[in-house]
Amino acid sequence: MKKRFMSLLLSAAVMATGVLTGCGSDSGESDANTNNNASNSSAQQSSDNNAGTGGSGETVNMVLWGAEEDQDLLKNLVEKFEAAYPDQKFNIQIGVESESTAMDTILTDVEAAADVFAFASDQLPQLVNAGALANLNEVGEALSLAGKTLDDVKSANMDTAVEAATLNDTLYAFPMAGDNSYFMYYDSSVVSEKDVENWDSLLKAAKKGGKKVGMTLASGWYAASFFYGAGFTTALNEDSTTSIDWNGTSADGYKGTDVVKAMLKISGDPAFLAFADGQSSNVLTSGDVCAVISGTWDAVTAQKVFGDNYAAVKLPTYTIGKKQVQMAPAYGYKFMGVNAYSENAGWATLLADFLTNEESQVERFQKRAIGPTNKNALAMDEISNNEAIMAVTSQAEFGVLQMVGGKYWDPVKTLGEVIAQGGLSESDEAGIQKALDTLVEGVTAPVN
Repeated sequence: MKKRFMSLLLSAAVMATGVLTGCGSDSGESDANTNNNASNSSAQQSSDNNAGTGGSGETVNMVLWGAEEDQDLLKNLVEKFEAAYPDQKFNIQIGVESESTAMDTILTDVEAAADVFAFASDQLPQLVNAGALANLNEVGEALSLAGKTLDDVKSANMDTAVEAATLNDTLYAFPMAGDNSYFMYYDSSVVSEKDVENWDSLLKAAKKGGKKVGMTLASGWYAASFFYGAGFTTALNEDSTTSIDWNGTSADGYKGTDVVKAMLKISGDPAFLAFADGQSSNVLTSGDVCAVISGTWDAVTAQKVFGDNYAAVKLPTYTIGKKQVQMAPAYGYKFMGVNAYSENAGWATLLADFLTNEESQVERFQKRAIGPTNKNALAMDEISNNEAIMAVTSQAEFGVLQMVGGKYWDPVKTLGEVIAQGGLSESDEAGIQKALDTLVEGVTAPVN
């Protein structure tokens, strides 16, 4: 299948030129002749060649996966994409698949997965190793239909986002969002700008106001911020296993047991509310919290709930001994990828590019308050001055680009659940150490 796919891509760029004749090009007579020649050439190809960019007489069928919250946005963008190519018939089905779970779903059956899908940047190495992502260095020629090259895509986006989408000098995804991290929203009528600087004062103020502070602990994405802040690390190895040192002593001199004790103190406070991953929006609308740790995906909800008292800020510090330790969030990007087995690889590449271009990123911000990776979009006043965007970018100096293997998530989630439920005691050093040793053993286990 892979060999067939690659051979089909070789003809995609030639065929694509003829497909878009009459789509508003002002390239002149020379290009028109080229288009006619390409169209004649494509007519001589077998029907298999429609796996690239196909002929305008046939309907191009594609499936697109995106987050549930993005369904209306994606529908609108797909309509614009189809309008950009009026001579081509499309049947683009939009399905629901969270960026956070995309990899798990795709790897169950890569060939049955969507042609184009959104996913989180930390999933890229495993998707590449599984052969699920098309090599954009090879399929990128299809972008000529949109009047651009792959180099244009790279130069339009943040260097760090392009680097994160690249493996072994090969670009495998289109950068879509640059704020895949978390910070704190708060109600300034209950907790002050000074209160939110550290967990101690934050919880005290929340308790006084009859409210709670919410955070997900049962997640390797969120819980890692305590360990990263104290100088602990994770790393993805070439064999897709994960290196982790949380059961030892960090380069900053903190013990992993010290971090867990600090987390237990926070989670044991009556003003703290632990909630399941994905429930931040519901927690905000409940009216029970005056502050919650979440990301830009909850910006619209937080603004509605807190109204004129809406504010956003970096993560607070927490206490180890007599020192304040700055929480360091895991961060990453969100990408659009093209399935390596797509039977319409050329069109899928064009669709993924369209969904992530400057205009689409601006619309994504305007509709969903999602921060862009596109440099021009980032320079816009409405984006650069947005409170949530400023909060997430203010953490760039100490945030950690999290790259871990599949064995990482369950053990860390389990530890977070134990901490959230008070299953460990701050005074039980041996019990905490055993829990961390078990976590590290699970995280570093060989990949089957």
